[in-house]
Amino acid sequence: MKQVSLILNIVLVIAVAALYVLFFTTKKAPVAESSSVQSVQSGDIVYIRIDSLVNAYDMYNDLKTELEGKVAAIENDLNKKGRAFENDAKSFQDKMQKGLLTRSQAETMNNELMQRQQSLQELSQQKQLEIAEQENVMLNTIMDAVTSYVKEYNKTHGYSLILTTSTASNTIIDGAAGIDITEAILNGLNQEYIKNRGK
Repeated sequence: MKQVSLILNIVLVIAVAALYVLFFTTKKAPVAESSSVQSVQSGDIVYIRIDSLVNAYDMYNDLKTELEGKVAAIENDLNKKGRAFENDAKSFQDKMQKGLLTRSQAETMNNELMQRQQSLQELSQQKQLEIAEQENVMLNTIMDAVTSYVKEYNKTHGYSLILTTSTASNTIIDGAAGIDITEAILNGLNQEYIKNRGK
């Protein structure tokens, strides 16, 4: 745990040092009076707000909607099977209380109900694992698309370093709006996705 904290602190110090070098050793482009945004140039350090990017990315929203549909179908199926089990369990209890079953019949039905309950629990766990796996694949697909696009994007822009910031792990505590390229990356990603979606 201490090693992780130490590594995070080192990364943070490097990021702050890089921003310090950027702001105090490079010439800044003149800023228009109506805007506080500086123009980024080749060789600059820029950053992407990854949470904002992913949440507004069309591919992510399409895949998320698709996954939510699968989750809803699984929940409906499990709920349906759960209700059927509950009804059969109540029916069994009613018959037991009214003395409508022999001891042999009661044991057989009880064993069947216990097996069904165990099967339902196993099915529920299996479906949870499947959904977690599909969610992981979805996130990997999104990050692969983002990473590939950013690499291509940077071939024409030539930034020295592209950092990311997110609510989970803030690499950047503060940065000028002019070095935030989230919007440009998002627009390009969405255009590429729309273009390739029909293929």
